[in-house]
Order: sequence, then structure tokens, then C-alpha cells
Amino acid sequence: MTFPRDNMIYRERHCPPEEEKLHCLIPAPKGYVTPFPWPKSRDYVPYANAPYKSLTVEKAIQNWVQYEGNVFRFPGGGTQVASLGAYLWNRNVIAMSFAPRDSHEAQVQFALERGVPAVIGVLGTIKVPYPSRAFDMAHCSRCLIPWGANDGKYLMEVDRVLRPGGYWILSGPPIHWKVNYKAWERPKEELQEEQRQIEEAAKMLCWEKKYEKGEIAIWQKRMDGDSCHSKQDKSQVTFCKSSDPDDVWYVSLNIQLRMEACVTPYPDTSSSELKNFPERLYAVPPRVSSGSVRGVSAEKYQEDSNEWKKHVKAYKRINRLLDSGRYRNIMDMNAGLGGFAAALQSPKLWVMNVVPSIAERSTLGVIYERGLIGIYHDWCEAFSTYPRSYDLIHANGLFSLYNNKCNLEDILLEMDRILRPEGAVIIRDEVDVLIKVKKIIGGMRWDTKMMDHEDGPLVPEKILVAVKQYWVAGGNSTSTQ
Repeated sequence: MTFPRDNMIYRERHCPPEEEKLHCLIPAPKGYVTPFPWPKSRDYVPYANAPYKSLTVEKAIQNWVQYEGNVFRFPGGGTQVASLGAYLWNRNVIAMSFAPRDSHEAQVQFALERGVPAVIGVLGTIKVPYPSRAFDMAHCSRCLIPWGANDGKYLMEVDRVLRPGGYWILSGPPIHWKVNYKAWERPKEELQEEQRQIEEAAKMLCWEKKYEKGEIAIWQKRMDGDSCHSKQDKSQVTFCKSSDPDDVWYVSLNIQLRMEACVTPYPDTSSSELKNFPERLYAVPPRVSSGSVRGVSAEKYQEDSNEWKKHVKAYKRINRLLDSGRYRNIMDMNAGLGGFAAALQSPKLWVMNVVPSIAERSTLGVIYERGLIGIYHDWCEAFSTYPRSYDLIHANGLFSLYNNKCNLEDILLEMDRILRPEGAVIIRDEVDVLIKVKKIIGGMRWDTKMMDHEDGPLVPEKILVAVKQYWVAGGNSTSTQ
């Protein structure tokens, strides 16, 4: 609360200085149990895992969540964060949901406990940590974001991350204001002006309105710049000057990465080249075929995909639970081209592909073109999630990447924070680095084992596998379902 409330600054990322960082393990709450397997987890969450009842009272009318005995039940009503993603899953669509930590306690934590992808985030002053042209659709349900304010910069940011031909769906205020203004307890003039601003911003972006009925309105982004330029009033349009629309990871005092009221130009490459999913997983992505990713040709991309098929096959021999549904929420801390996630693809799980901000190449756009999801992050800082969010964490070459960049102990403690009790870790790296890592892990209540590379003991790259022990505050008994 010491940060300004303007433009949601106080809900953005604010990391403590080095001397205020915590160096400790976080216990699970008393009674913590392994989450239900998918698809039961979509509808039920053990109360002990996220003991927050406020939403059952505050949102009782909207039917967000109900408390029944020792579990929460999610009946699918209202606008609970990530519920759309939970129901799109059955249609083979994966959604990347985000919401701030606000008065609706633990919405993102509930989503992750349900086995649905989500992170803590907000539309404020900093660009969202996703590449340009990442999403086929963006959806906002009663999110109360002032879309038309600040010269429409929030809609411009949506436009940046939407693919050509992608859709933006707005559900709730101010749509259908003529009927609902009394129920929303807002002046109809204010709502009318809010919708007018949205319509003007959409027109300036050259979006085509495709549908409006009840509280739902849908716009579509044009397929290319040529069809758009003739319809835009160029005197009202400011195009972004940045040469890299994917350079979005915030850096303190770096004005370049702040959200601007400017329109991201259309790319030279076309998203229409994308295959339907799941063919998209292994087809050569447009960013690769166009030569947009330095040092990655179509041949290297295919080699990388084949290499990860081999690695994942070895992982399944090491940990036979990988195919069982035991691990639903999975993170790849240094995702590269997304080969690990593609090789692991299954309706039983999803992978959060993290591309470090210091990685040699910005490959997150390629990952999204494969039909996968992910986010940019700097592992010298905490990840934007709650404790105990992930069932399995994979780290390939991560500790070599961050060696001498920041404290490896901090990275391992963050891994422990976001890993569930009895969750698994797979670390692939050079043997000398893994020896350092294993020494730190010795004090972290993890059971570990060092293993040779699948090609034999002469390969200097090794695999460190670990399982986090089950322990809770004030107790140490194991409890699984």
C-alpha cells in the first residue's frame, strides 16, 4: 500500500531489495493434501489447500464457489478467474489467465488448485509479459478495466498480443448499459461514454465489430495491415517506434518497457501460416520459417524437437508417474523452443513455458505459435504465483545460465516455494553446476538422485531428479489422495 494507486501501480510487481529478501522454506498449511486429479479438480478443491471462505459469501449470488464440508465446489457460475479456461480445456483450447491479487482473495490460487493455468498480473503501466501476436483470442468478463481511458492504451496492448484475425471479447460493463445501469449502480451517462470510448479505440485499431447481444460484444482484428490502413484515420494513430514488440520484460526505471499509447505495426510474416492444433505443435512456426529468430533455422527447430522427444522418453523411464495424470501443473523454467512441453503434450497436463529475460534468444513467440503457453521472467526474482502452484518443475541449463548472475540458493528456494509437497523436480545441466546445486538442496527437505545423461556416463551433462518431502507447519505426516 506504499505504492501509488494510479493506473494500478500498487498491484504491479514490486520486488524487495536484496537485504529484505526472505531466505526460508515455506511450510504447507496444516491438513494440506494432494489436489484431486483432473477433471475432478476443475470442480473441487480441498479446503485445507486454500483456506479462504470470503468468496463463498461475497460472491454467493454469482455462484462462483461454494463451501461443502472439507472442499470447495466450483459450479461454473459468475466470472471467477480462469473458469472460462477450465471449460475451454474440453474443447482442446488452452487459456492463459491472469488477475491481480485483490480483494477477491486467492482467485489465482484457486485456479491453480483446480489445475487451470493462471498467474498473478494486472494491466497497469508495464507491458504484459507476453510476446506480440501470441493469442488467437483475448477475453475479459466483468474485469472492470477502463478500456477507453488513457487514450485507449490498454486496448492497444491487447492489440499487440492478438494475432492478426484474432478476437477480443468483452462481457459485462459497459456492454448493455441501457438495461443494466441501475443494477450496476452507475450513471447511464458514464457507462454510455465508456462504451463510446471503447468503440472509438476499436475503430482506431481497425477492429471489426462482429457481434453484440446482451452483455457480450466481440471484435475481430484485421488479418493484415493493408486492409487496415485504408480504414484508419492516420492523423489519430501513433505507431510504436520499438524495433522489437516482444521486448516487454520490465526493468526498473526503463521507460522503454512501459505501456505506451501506440499501435504495434503488423509484422512482415503472416500468422495465417499456422496449422490447426495439434498439427501446430510440430509444424515449423512462422517466426522460424521467416528467419525472425536469430540462429534458429527450420532444420535446427526440427533437431531440437527430436532431441526433446528423446529426453522426455528418458524422463518417463526415470519417473513413471509422468504419464499417469499425477502431475497436472508443470513448469519449464528455461523453455527454449518449447520442445519439452511439446513432447510431453497430453490432455492430462499443461506446461507453463518460461523464457528467462536473460536468455540468448527470445523464443516465447515460437512457443505460442506451437499452440503452447508461457511467460517471460527473470529468475533472480520471485515468480508471479502463490506457494504450492506446480506439481513438477523442469529446469534445463537454468543454473548454468544464471551462474554468477544471482544467488543460486534464491532460485532453489523459489522453486521450493512454488512446488507442491511431494512434487517432482528434473534438473538437466553440466555436472559441475549440478554438484553445486545438489549441495544447496541438501538442506531443503528434498530427496535427490543424480543420474547420467541418456546417452551414457561420458556425456558431461547430467540429470538431477528430486522429490519435495511432505511437511506442514507443526507436523510432518504424509497425506495423499
